[in-house]
Amino acid sequence: MKAIVVHQCGGPEQLHYQEATTPVAGPGQARVKISHAGVNFIDIYFRMGLYKADLPMIVGMEASGIVESVGEGVTEVAVGDRVAYAGPRGSYAEYAVVPAWQLVKVPAGVSDSLAAAAMLQGMTAHYLTHSTFPLQQGHTCLVHAAAGGAGQCIVQMAKRRGARIIATVGTPAKAELAREAGADEVILYDEVDFAAETRRLTEGKGVDVVYDSVGASTFLKSLDSLRPRGMMVTFGNASGPVPAVEPLLLNAKGSLFLTRPTLAHHIATREELLWRAGDVLSWIANGDLKLSIHHTYPLSDARQAQEDLAARKTTGKLLLAV
Repeated sequence: MKAIVVHQCGGPEQLHYQEATTPVAGPGQARVKISHAGVNFIDIYFRMGLYKADLPMIVGMEASGIVESVGEGVTEVAVGDRVAYAGPRGSYAEYAVVPAWQLVKVPAGVSDSLAAAAMLQGMTAHYLTHSTFPLQQGHTCLVHAAAGGAGQCIVQMAKRRGARIIATVGTPAKAELAREAGADEVILYDEVDFAAETRRLTEGKGVDVVYDSVGASTFLKSLDSLRPRGMMVTFGNASGPVPAVEPLLLNAKGSLFLTRPTLAHHIATREELLWRAGDVLSWIANGDLKLSIHHTYPLSDARQAQEDLAARKTTGKLLLAV
């Protein structure tokens, strides 16, 4: 099979389109013939070595496709099922072997491309808004990178839960996308100090929660945007990892809460996976959740896809067509 293989961690030039061994499903596993793979910042983190994995590795942690074969004891899916998943690494390839319990059946009203686009960012937005800080009517949240794939999902889900949404983006075009998704206020962070503007928009009170996928460049000002006893949720490193934090800093800025969650811990059981994926896919099927697919690249162009994502040239989701 063809796959994108990393032999040495580093820049995008380490993504090699080459022949690889077609995996075989073992007990409890299913082999998926991949249709589309999602492109996400976590793929870049593994390629760079920020997140550790054994080499050589096939990158990619999200895909849709068809179950081609199953191993012994599999009951969750059957050959021929349309499925999607997020989590197991190896989706930049024509085939992947996935634990069957981590596969979700795709409803008839959702295309393969939308299913691949929905899983990682959609379920991330779900756990952030429903579990990490469960938004309710009367809450105000600050959402960074609100025009990106995850950002647009967070904004839409926050709106569903009745929250007021302050969004940050980099350009006027991205500001319009954030407003279309449901943002109540939009801040152009290259033109305005977003912490000061957030304080102004909240009459000096600060927001209840910050959802921050940007990382190093926004972290400290995000803390300054929070109300006393507010929650700082840092869940990405688009501008680099957040440096070490002294606990007393949280005291000085208002007895703040700080968390660094990850999707894997929020879909650790099949019951929770089916809840989150079921919500996301059903909302897409009935039109309540809109996904923006910015561009679909052939698998062989994975390097270009990652370069475009890292350069923040994109809005919405990037996919690889396999």
